[in-house]
Amino acid sequence: MQPKTLAVFPGTFDPLTFGHFDIIKRALNLFDELIVGVAHSPSKHAFFTLDERVAMLKESCKEFKRVQVLGFSGLLVDFLQAQKAQVLVRGVRTVADYDYEIQLTGMYRKMMPQLEIVFLPTSGELSFISSTLVREVIIHGGDISPFVPPAVAQAAALKQGR
Repeated sequence: MQPKTLAVFPGTFDPLTFGHFDIIKRALNLFDELIVGVAHSPSKHAFFTLDERVAMLKESCKEFKRVQVLGFSGLLVDFLQAQKAQVLVRGVRTVADYDYEIQLTGMYRKMMPQLEIVFLPTSGELSFISSTLVREVIIHGGDISPFVPPAVAQAAALKQGR
């Protein structure tokens, strides 16, 4: 019997969008188990707390039995090693995303040479959605439901006092 392949899809997910959700679903077609690692990332000044982001992801991914959602802080490679992950999944929307991810890949490979890194392009109809733009819509009181799973839209409405 072949060992199961464990992949990690990390991000700040501030908030989780349908683009992220697309990558999660497609990664499940490729790997036996997937950990969605929700990064603390204090330098990004998140709109949602780490606990809120983890809760939104858990609710949004509850239908997937092979997905585990975990929050983490510190270096991604430390998290990957602690989880015994063999594969790092990165979603890319644009050429700019790809250029940035290629730089990160060099760092990850130096720090964790045995790691495989897989880039999954976001499906074309979702590639315009970014967490940054969704946060802007939230801040200005707009409707984010076309861009995010229901758990995220509900959490945003609560945060807005609606």
